[in-house]
Amino acid sequence: MAQFDWSRFSQKIYINTGIKQVYEAWTTGANLEKWFLRKAEFTIPGNSVRDSNSEIQRGDTYEWMWHGHPDTSKEQGVVTDANGYDRFRFVFGGAGVVTIQLKKMGAEVTELLLTQEQIPTDDKGKANYHVGCSTGWAFYLANIKSVLEGGHDLRNKNMAYTNVINS
Repeated sequence: MAQFDWSRFSQKIYINTGIKQVYEAWTTGANLEKWFLRKAEFTIPGNSVRDSNSEIQRGDTYEWMWHGHPDTSKEQGVVTDANGYDRFRFVFGGAGVVTIQLKKMGAEVTELLLTQEQIPTDDKGKANYHVGCSTGWAFYLANIKSVLEGGHDLRNKNMAYTNVINS
């Protein structure tokens, strides 16, 4: 039996919309807040905050907050690639590097491949980043599909309900 690779995982989903719409869902703060985050703030090199409707660029840093978590629960990182069409990559705090790769499959079908790698392989990394992030991404990939295909946001936004898969 091959050794399990705790340092990375990939997840794929097909979304019934064009590649441009999927790319834009990942690359503006306003769009990220529609399916993924409670707050998505990007800072341009030089320390000015990027307009939430402006496309994220390589070198931008970010601060993210999620529904279902207090304001003290923030993630910070940097965008390392944003090619304007089919690839978006960022350092995901201490959890490694996430790459979003898109592929046009038909007139209105897009393949979204998410890969998280460089995950620490100590016990914390295995539990929190490999297992935890993999579970979280499975939900958020289903949610981006839901939002882009029909407008339904599946996230829990009620702080009274915590430790649920959809926040």
